[in-house]
Amino acid sequence: MAVDHTRAPVLEALVEYRRTRQTSFTPPGHKQARGADPAVREILGDAVFLGDVLASGGLDDRLTRGRVLERAEKLMADAVHAEHTFFTTCGSSLSVKAAMLAVAGPHERLLIGRDAHKSVVSGLVLAGIEPVWVDPRWDAERAIAHPPSAADFAAAFDAHPDAKGALITSPTPYGACADLRAVAEVCHRRGLPLIVDEAWGAHLPFHPDLPSWAMDAGADICVTSIHKMGSGLEQGSVFHLQGDLVTPELLKTRSDLLSTTSPSVLIYAGLDGWRRQMALHGRDLVGGALELAAEVRLAIEDIDGLHVHGHGDFCGPGRADDIDPLPVVMDVSALGLSGYQAADWLREHHGVDAHLADHRRISAQITHGDDQETTGQLVAALKDLAGAAVDLPGGPQVDVPAPADLRTQQARLPRDAFFGPAEHVPIAEAAGRVAAEMITPYPPGIPAVLPGERLTEPVLRYLSTGRQAGMNLPDASAPDLDTIRVVAPAAD
Repeated sequence: MAVDHTRAPVLEALVEYRRTRQTSFTPPGHKQARGADPAVREILGDAVFLGDVLASGGLDDRLTRGRVLERAEKLMADAVHAEHTFFTTCGSSLSVKAAMLAVAGPHERLLIGRDAHKSVVSGLVLAGIEPVWVDPRWDAERAIAHPPSAADFAAAFDAHPDAKGALITSPTPYGACADLRAVAEVCHRRGLPLIVDEAWGAHLPFHPDLPSWAMDAGADICVTSIHKMGSGLEQGSVFHLQGDLVTPELLKTRSDLLSTTSPSVLIYAGLDGWRRQMALHGRDLVGGALELAAEVRLAIEDIDGLHVHGHGDFCGPGRADDIDPLPVVMDVSALGLSGYQAADWLREHHGVDAHLADHRRISAQITHGDDQETTGQLVAALKDLAGAAVDLPGGPQVDVPAPADLRTQQARLPRDAFFGPAEHVPIAEAAGRVAAEMITPYPPGIPAVLPGERLTEPVLRYLSTGRQAGMNLPDASAPDLDTIRVVAPAAD
């Protein structure tokens, strides 16, 4: 059956809702902006409120007989070569949890790359799944982690043959990619599903010069954030499904367990419109972004003190298998600055917001929404940063552990440690204790400490020095990190 990608069911239903002048006696209580605070209306504009309607009993009828969302999801699946697609307005943090719960249950094992996002750990806590951590490939020279290899997953399956499947993150927030086809083959030889957290890869299906995306590589479930590298609204996420190792009914049931019953039609509209935009014009739009990113990379590389990481830095034996060039990752250490200092200076002095910032790097993601004006502003700001760096005071140094010291023992299930008896101890006394909380440098949102892991001096020192240098640790129970939540002695 022919698929018409010029259609956008959610947007068309909104137009029809306005045309027929529906009078709503349902939520939302602002009643098409009439009841909204005047100052809010002035700042946001009435279009936000006019698009904020119920999904059923508003956008669609009471029994959703117009199949508005279903038609939009089928169009999305066709656009990216998936068999089934599900929209969610709760971000990929929900999507990845739903995927995990569809593959493993309480006290069942799931192979997971240890560079997973904190939402994956939240899924472990909620579901009681037992993680089998697969170590990332660590580049000690550059102090950066890349996705585990297919051989790493094969070895983990051999050691844990009762595992129910695997989860890998690719691309990473730094743009490093795994050989997903090889990892999928490792899973499928055992009749087990592969979940790919591809939150940073919404654009990958739309240009041949980009790394292969999860569905084309044979993954069973793929989670994608449309708001990251696409043009959807924040929290707009989709998860795709193919094959017969996980049924769509089961995945939908797990999603319903976690999803809101009040989804945002505004976010649905953003997902629907982005799919249409990319299906019709994606190759040209992404191609333009790739050309722009190449120009930006060359321009930044010419700035003294800055180095742009490329394929030669991130890919090769023991490192990543491919790289997405749109995240422009820069090493600023030669300027005598940390990434935290550089990011703060750019925002304060040039109104430029970097994406990632770590102990030695910042990154700027380029999308089809950028142009010569925005990238010109970025390059000019970086040139000024390089010139100003000599007069900037050196900040505190981050004590980054050696690879062997980064990995800690998973002494208890994340769920048991998180919900069990706990106490707060001074961080100076926490080494050797079992963590009862998650502590995550953000961005990129990869936890350094997980519930159930036995804390070590090198990891605690990394977090303490990182916080003093400007690291953001939004989920630590003690904002100043003077104490840490650990499993109570009787339960340890």
